[in-house]
Amino acid sequence: MKKKGVVILCAAVAAAAAVGLLCWRFLGNRNGGKGDNVVYVNTVEKLMSLGSGNGMMNRFAGVVESQETWSVQQNQEKTVKEILVSVGQEVTAGTPLFTYDTEKFQSDLSQAQLDLERINNEISSMNSAIADLEKEKKKADANSQATYTLQIQEQQLQVRQKEFDAQSKQLEIDKLIENINNATVTSEIDGVVKSINNDNSAVSYGNGDNSFMTIMKTGDLRIKGTINEQNMGSLIEGSQVIVHSRVNDEATWKGTVTKIDRENTVNNQNNMYYGGSSDASANSSSYPFYVDLETSEGLMMGQHVYLEMDYGQSEVKEKEGVWLDSYLIDMTGEEPFVWADNGKGRLEKRKVTLGDMDEVLGQYEITEGLAKEDAITWPEEGLEEGMETTISKDGMMGQSNPEPADGEDTDGGATDDGAVIGGEDGTSGGEVIGGEDGMSGGDDMPTEGGAAAGDGGDEQPGSGEMEDAK
Repeated sequence: MKKKGVVILCAAVAAAAAVGLLCWRFLGNRNGGKGDNVVYVNTVEKLMSLGSGNGMMNRFAGVVESQETWSVQQNQEKTVKEILVSVGQEVTAGTPLFTYDTEKFQSDLSQAQLDLERINNEISSMNSAIADLEKEKKKADANSQATYTLQIQEQQLQVRQKEFDAQSKQLEIDKLIENINNATVTSEIDGVVKSINNDNSAVSYGNGDNSFMTIMKTGDLRIKGTINEQNMGSLIEGSQVIVHSRVNDEATWKGTVTKIDRENTVNNQNNMYYGGSSDASANSSSYPFYVDLETSEGLMMGQHVYLEMDYGQSEVKEKEGVWLDSYLIDMTGEEPFVWADNGKGRLEKRKVTLGDMDEVLGQYEITEGLAKEDAITWPEEGLEEGMETTISKDGMMGQSNPEPADGEDTDGGATDDGAVIGGEDGTSGGEVIGGEDGMSGGDDMPTEGGAAAGDGGDEQPGSGEMEDAK
């Protein structure tokens, strides 16, 4: 019973989050600019995925990396002559990574050796001069002794200076020889080349540091995710997360957020944005966070993944047939209906027959009138049969340019919280709303009895609180 209660609670939280995010997305996108009014629709199949781990749960982009990395810094006094490895290549300790150009070192060494030889010759000449002065001093009378002593001391001081110059020049020669002998840099660990940054190009598995080259150590893996500053409050250290494969919907892993690095930002120059929040997110920063996995079996170094909070949604069993959230069904008339695409790009009222109701998730079974491949939108004022429809590609639903009621604020007073798809792989830095198939929201969403979708009036959680967005 306890486990069942937890599952029900998690399912309710996930459903409420989806509803709240739908409202937010719709309000945030209703900016009402001038132009033709079309109705955005989404397939029933996509709408049924909300909260199942494939829909509107907040998602963050991530990349698989090693628990330990080794960074190689380029000596700024040297020029890289040749890179001997490529990104993704496996290396072992001692594998040559790149070589420095030694031509200048060879030239400087030859000159330094000539300078040292000249200094040694000067020292030898000075010592001979001192010896001659010593001999002359012995033969000189008492009145000349002081003069010879002063000349000898001056020569000895010059010798000590030359000896210091010789020592400095020898150190310079030793360093040049070391640079020539160590022109090839080798790996200190077994691992995989994560990134290479040179003057001509910068390639890597993800947003790495400014090191010339980074090697990921072979062994235990972790996930490096990216979160936008506007969504920072939705993630805390210690949170349980689910990791999704990008290529296999059935492949998932579980882990724990161990660190959110608020000190270092992530380069988002390749960010892509969906919906009306792109401008806000384009000017915001993103930060890395790290997830330790329960198991990394099946993951590959450098593999790109999605992450979402683990609310227990994976334990909610998928229901057979067609099930719709109640707010998608218009029950204001004698018979329930949905606003659906008629298959010819036009809107129609589609009568549906209701079956069982899932009171936990607020969903009705549709026994007749609708198939998973049909496309629908939610009920809202202003919809009429025959209006032009289009399948949404970015998750938007409802009218593109609805006619506002007198005195109505077309954006509902909502403030975008920066929902974003983007980052080093085009999907980091914020939340993925419905993945590529994410849904966006609408106006008040009626359920049976006219109540707003949710849990009876409690505040509905969404992808980001409005207070944070302001």
